[in-house]
Parts: sequence; structure tokens; C-alpha cells
Amino acid sequence: MLTTTIIQILQVILNLVWWIIIVQFVLSLLISFNVVNTSNNFVRSLYEGLDRLTEPMYRPIRRMLPNTGGIDFAPAVVLVLMAIINIVLNNIAISAMTGGAAI
Repeated sequence: MLTTTIIQILQVILNLVWWIIIVQFVLSLLISFNVVNTSNNFVRSLYEGLDRLTEPMYRPIRRMLPNTGGIDFAPAVVLVLMAIINIVLNNIAISAMTGGAAI
């Protein structure tokens, strides 16, 4: 029972991080197409805060990825890795609930 609770907490955290990445992506698009302006204090603070949250995840991935010019694939890689982690967590939860039986 404790295992499934821990896994559920980890999945909530993964879901929260997923939404942070999506919001940052949408905000960066809005800034790039000049829909919103970083001269607005709220927009600038939000963007900088999201950047500080996600940069530690992106930095190691950016070092491994080739330079693609203006396109940053690090968020997409992080989202794919998070999906894989979620699948693994689901399988661990199912295994814990069935008593370790193979599915």
C-alpha cells in the first residue's frame, strides 16, 4: 500500500512538471511572436520563474543534443522521458498491487 502511495505522489509531481513545461513553452511562443511583452513585470517574472524551474532539467539534455540553431528540443526530450518514467511507475504500481505477479 505504501508503494502505491509513493508512486501516486511521484505521478502527481510528474504531472505538475509536465504542466510547467507546457506553460513555459506556450509563454515562450507568445513572447516570440510578440503577443505578450517581457517589459510587463508579471510576464517577465513568470517567464524567469519558469525558466529557473526547468533549466536544471534542460541543461544536461542540451549538452547531449546537437546544436539545431534556434530550435530547442530539450523540452520535448524531457516530456518523452517523463512519459517513460510514468509508464515504469504504472508497471511498478500494478506489480505491487498484484503481489509481484508478471502481467
